[in-house]
Amino acid sequence: MEKIFRRCFVGLLLVGLAGFMAGCGGNGTSIWDGGGEELIITDTTPPTVISTNPINGATNVPLNSKITATFSEVMDPATIVSPATTFTVTGPGSTPVSGTVSYSDTTALFTPDSDLSDTTLYTATITTAAQDDIGNALASNYVWTFTTGVTTDETLPWITITDPADGDTNVAPNQKITAIFSEVMDPTTIDTTTFTLIGPSGVVSGRVEYAGTTAVFTPIDSLEADTNLAAGVYTALITVGAKDLAGNALDVPQISPVPDSWSFTVGTTPDNTAPTITFTDPVDDTEGDTPVAINHAVSATFSEPMNPATIIAGVTFIVNEFDTGDTVLGTIAFVTNADTTIATFTPDSDLLENTHYIATITNMVEDLDGDTLVVPQITPVPDPWNFWTGTDTELAQGAIDLGSAGAFGIVARDSISNSGAATMINGDVALREGTDHTGLTPAMVNGTIYVNDVPVAGVALQAQTDLTAAFIFGRDLPPGIDTPTSDLGLWAGPVDNPYGAGTLPPGTYTSGSSMEIDTPLTLNAGGNPKAVWVFQMPSSTLTTATTTGNVLLAGGAQAKNVFWIVGSSATIGGTGTTFNGNVLASIDISVGTDVTINGRLLSGASGAGAITLLNNTVNVPAP
Repeated sequence: MEKIFRRCFVGLLLVGLAGFMAGCGGNGTSIWDGGGEELIITDTTPPTVISTNPINGATNVPLNSKITATFSEVMDPATIVSPATTFTVTGPGSTPVSGTVSYSDTTALFTPDSDLSDTTLYTATITTAAQDDIGNALASNYVWTFTTGVTTDETLPWITITDPADGDTNVAPNQKITAIFSEVMDPTTIDTTTFTLIGPSGVVSGRVEYAGTTAVFTPIDSLEADTNLAAGVYTALITVGAKDLAGNALDVPQISPVPDSWSFTVGTTPDNTAPTITFTDPVDDTEGDTPVAINHAVSATFSEPMNPATIIAGVTFIVNEFDTGDTVLGTIAFVTNADTTIATFTPDSDLLENTHYIATITNMVEDLDGDTLVVPQITPVPDPWNFWTGTDTELAQGAIDLGSAGAFGIVARDSISNSGAATMINGDVALREGTDHTGLTPAMVNGTIYVNDVPVAGVALQAQTDLTAAFIFGRDLPPGIDTPTSDLGLWAGPVDNPYGAGTLPPGTYTSGSSMEIDTPLTLNAGGNPKAVWVFQMPSSTLTTATTTGNVLLAGGAQAKNVFWIVGSSATIGGTGTTFNGNVLASIDISVGTDVTINGRLLSGASGAGAITLLNNTVNVPAP
């Protein structure tokens, strides 16, 4: 039913599920209403692109990445795959990238013929030649950009959560089976050949859908209950044929954090409990008493795990300008655990200032048993719900406010020394007290160099003042999770870490001594673009290895939301490594050869501060 729904949602929303769907042919939706009358409702709504990978503005994208675009409904593959001009990637500049296009379910996939170039801005485009399966075309070209890093992705994906979990009993016979991966997967590799279910009577017939990082297996018939010792036991399996967007196969056999082959027992009672929305952000605010920032995301927390394939931006999760009815374009990310699902709608651009908006989640959203959300909802929270914007942008919750220092790629107190002709700082540079910035020329700075408050009085001083305030704030935050004195890239992380060694979820991490990164460390946001990491080493150093000390991002993580609070000095890698985040150092920062910094180098927060560069690129994150 999901594929029919995606094409015919307009008609369903109009009749509010009063009847049932009889068919969907031609250019119309055929629906029987409660009185036995057949209603023909024409679908003229153009499809939209609801998510991409990489996301718009992404940095440090692996060189062996494939590029995907997911649509709001089922598309006509012939309009996407065959025309060479429908889904294109160019870079650098307008140079076409050679590759092939495939299509699966609602996702188009561009596979480059060879690895992308390093540290290069690419532009991906879906044109209006793309049509849904009844001929409606995109209203306008959809364009997004991303920048590559310097390395390929060699990390094998793994399964982080399954529902049911291994060993569960009394599972509802109408349960759908889900698996959540550690990263975005290639949707063309997630199907009934790689995700299977075996029961008392053999292989279970069903269909597989994939959205976000979640695969959902829907059995054609209800599962057999546990009425005797032979019945009721099922085993789900995901094979090595499942691959990520870099072509890395699933890391199997897997035991931790969950097995790749898991078993459960089915009970006799179906789950017919409708899901509810338990919390919204922003909260309902009809009068605008508490305006939110114009770059605020909109999220809803559900009472149980949901089927992400039914939560679609602009279709079932809709944000409208209240007065005009204009629909806000955006994308949706999911965070799912054993008890809840949080769906977060992130607008493609800032909302209008001082404007009334209304958010709606429709009754086409389903839980994993196929039960639909009942709307309108009044308790425990309303759906639809209202909110107003103010005039400001906001920091992610838990992020450290850098103040005016946020505009700077480099802040130093005493000196800046650069030994490489290829150094490029994409942001402003401030040298507060000294005048020595040897080897750093204006041509290397895509911004302004402020030396001892020249050319504008007070700018460098204010940046240094704001840096000190931010450093003290981060240093004095309550201590977080204790980290080892050895390599963070080999650390298993907190006890509830869903990712395993080498990958850390958002949080505050604290060391009583130094922090070292000798093998690649990945920070995984789990689909939340506002996830925040703070690494505290209040009295010690930060050191990353010369060739292997990469700090990488995954799951929508953003460099602007990563903070390294270094109580002494920092030494950042070399030989082409990549480092993500903002380094706030009490004393000095030294950067090795050919390191790319996606973030900021802010030194001299509470003492002498010098920065040493050697053929480095510093990319200041967008606000």
